[in-house]
Amino acid sequence: MGFDWTSQRLIQVFAEQKVMSSTQNALRGDHDLNPGFFDPTHDKTPAAVVVPLVERENGFTVLLTKRTDHLHDHAGQVSFPGGRVDPTDLSHRDTALRELEEEVGLPRKHVSVIGELDTYVTRTGFIITPVVGLIKPPFPVNPDSFEVAEVFEVPLIYFLKPGSRQRHFREFEGYRRYYYAFPFNDYFIWGATAGMLVNLCEVLNLHRDNNISDEDVTCKGK
Repeated sequence: MGFDWTSQRLIQVFAEQKVMSSTQNALRGDHDLNPGFFDPTHDKTPAAVVVPLVERENGFTVLLTKRTDHLHDHAGQVSFPGGRVDPTDLSHRDTALRELEEEVGLPRKHVSVIGELDTYVTRTGFIITPVVGLIKPPFPVNPDSFEVAEVFEVPLIYFLKPGSRQRHFREFEGYRRYYYAFPFNDYFIWGATAGMLVNLCEVLNLHRDNNISDEDVTCKGK
């Protein structure tokens, strides 16, 4: 499965990615799999999330949250810690780290930000900046019980493994909407979170020999 990831290697990868992204219009979103479904340039609400990579003894994991079932937006879904940009936030990084503290109870001092993924646009009206951060244990976790039902980790290598990524579809207003998904144990990671994880995999696979190709992606109705 390629070489073993280290903090220094990930820092190097995202330093190179920053140079590459500066020459591109790095924008992706729900519209990529659904051309013409909505206008990604229309007015969007700015938001930011943390893509937390935890350095465990057996390799990196990705820290995720499961939202509580009573929330108005994306109830019960798996997501990265994050939310809307507040007027008092100094940057997208500040937004992401503030939301990590508020939702997960994980202080920003434990996070080393190493870069960003492509900006992600959702059909529901958000334009999201994914901020990638390295976290080295030990660190506290005290989730907000109103917003977060569970905090859990998934091995990074799972997302990079060929066959883990799937393409599903649902019928929406008479239109077949496609989206990425990563089923993991009892968790179903899909939508914008899965889309950002696909982006993460693409960045990391640029530096590995066994890239994930379209042939590795299955398509299902769900």
